[in-house]
Amino acid sequence: MSKSNTTGMDHEDFRRCGKDMVDFIADYLTNISERRVTPEVEPGYLRPMLPRNAPEKGESWEDIMKDVERAIMPGITHWQHPRFHAYFPAGNSYPSILAEMLSSGLGIVGFSWAASPACTELEPITLDWLGRMMSLPACFLPFNPAHDNEPEISIANTDCDSQHSGGGALLGSASESILVAMLAARTNKMKSKRLEKPSIEDGQILSKLVCYTSKLAHSCVEKAGLIAMVKVRQLAVDEHYSLRGKTLDECIQADKQKGLIPFFVCGTLGTTSCCSLDNFEELGQICRRENLWFHVDGAYAGAALICNEFQYLIKGFEYVDSFNTNPNKWLLINFDCSCFWVRDKCAVINAMSVDPLYLQHKHAEKATDLRHWGIALSRRFRSLKLWFTIRSYGVEGLQHYIREHCRLAKVFASLINEDDRFEIIGDVVFGLVCFRLKGKNKLTQKLLLCLNDSGQIHVIPSMVNEIFFIRFAICAKDACEYDMHIAFQIIQTHADGILFEYQKTTSSTSILKSLS
Repeated sequence: MSKSNTTGMDHEDFRRCGKDMVDFIADYLTNISERRVTPEVEPGYLRPMLPRNAPEKGESWEDIMKDVERAIMPGITHWQHPRFHAYFPAGNSYPSILAEMLSSGLGIVGFSWAASPACTELEPITLDWLGRMMSLPACFLPFNPAHDNEPEISIANTDCDSQHSGGGALLGSASESILVAMLAARTNKMKSKRLEKPSIEDGQILSKLVCYTSKLAHSCVEKAGLIAMVKVRQLAVDEHYSLRGKTLDECIQADKQKGLIPFFVCGTLGTTSCCSLDNFEELGQICRRENLWFHVDGAYAGAALICNEFQYLIKGFEYVDSFNTNPNKWLLINFDCSCFWVRDKCAVINAMSVDPLYLQHKHAEKATDLRHWGIALSRRFRSLKLWFTIRSYGVEGLQHYIREHCRLAKVFASLINEDDRFEIIGDVVFGLVCFRLKGKNKLTQKLLLCLNDSGQIHVIPSMVNEIFFIRFAICAKDACEYDMHIAFQIIQTHADGILFEYQKTTSSTSILKSLS
């Protein structure tokens, strides 16, 4: 590559280096199991390895890639590793990577139809594909899926009176989706309160607004409340770790007696802590009665709806006002790609729309401008990742991937159940198994620490009702039964050592007590 400090990389350099990068990524993913799952570095490791100042002249591609292996790779936690079982899957696949390359190569910013017609128009099409795959209610789709021969109804910015008033957009994360839903609900409620009492100030309404969610809901619900400046009630769950209607209703009535204004409820389809499910039908009926916005966060487990055997989970979705799921978790699409559907797109547009002259264009009356559907103005061509991946795998391929993860979770759960030193917490429905060593929490805490320090496997903790446990998520794209057995052997080996030390310490303490 030219060493010029002004040209950087020319077309021929890009062809050569781009092929090298594809080989590097393919080799990395092929041989990833040979690496340690988690890095052996301490905070601040990288700064001494790199120059204090940026280079004055351009450096060669070969030197840059040498430093990737020397300085960057030692600090990587390998999310695609077959022994990575923390958090939830970080979706990835070759079609998605290639779509990301194309999006970057096109270099567009699709904030309006005029800025990029294809970017704008592919997005609702792919969301409609996925919505149909999940059997979402027709109100979330741009046009009624029962009438495929009808012309598509316009979902233009100003078309807010259509009976087909729902739709969807791709946002950066579940956090953004929940915040957008909360802001739309807040705008709706404040508008209705001003109609009831025109003299009331916005600040008076805002100070009384309350939203409700499970105590197991993701922390992004609490953060959304901080940003939106509203109160967030985190409610208790039942014995199945599910938020129920009776709990919600009691809290709503108590708040109304205090003069507060309930406006938003967030249910969860697959909590991060233990993948539990809230009761959407009970919650939805209360939301409908109380005129509250009902959002469902299905960031991880929502993807399972593409499988027929999981579609019983949408019971109660007829009451849902908005829904999100992240294909970048469990549909083989790399980050970021969060799908957000809404029953009434006008509620979102009215809450988020800012329309300066320099962003207006002659097709505004007929076209959708997706900048009105989220916080950010700028938008990447994310829908290419959905389009490439769904077309490459097909519905059947994606269903097989999810079903295999669920099957492997049950395989791992059966191994845990065979060892009477362990117990499973919660139900194993999806690709997550929550387990612990029987006895005091400190035993499981010690096991977690030993497992992660070993670098052989990576898992993370959770706690529900003062019970500390380990989350074991099936994450690797090509995970197999062998991986489950190896992981369990690693866990057993470390548990052996911990329990031996604990029994030795306990015995010594008992002897000392008897002598005294």
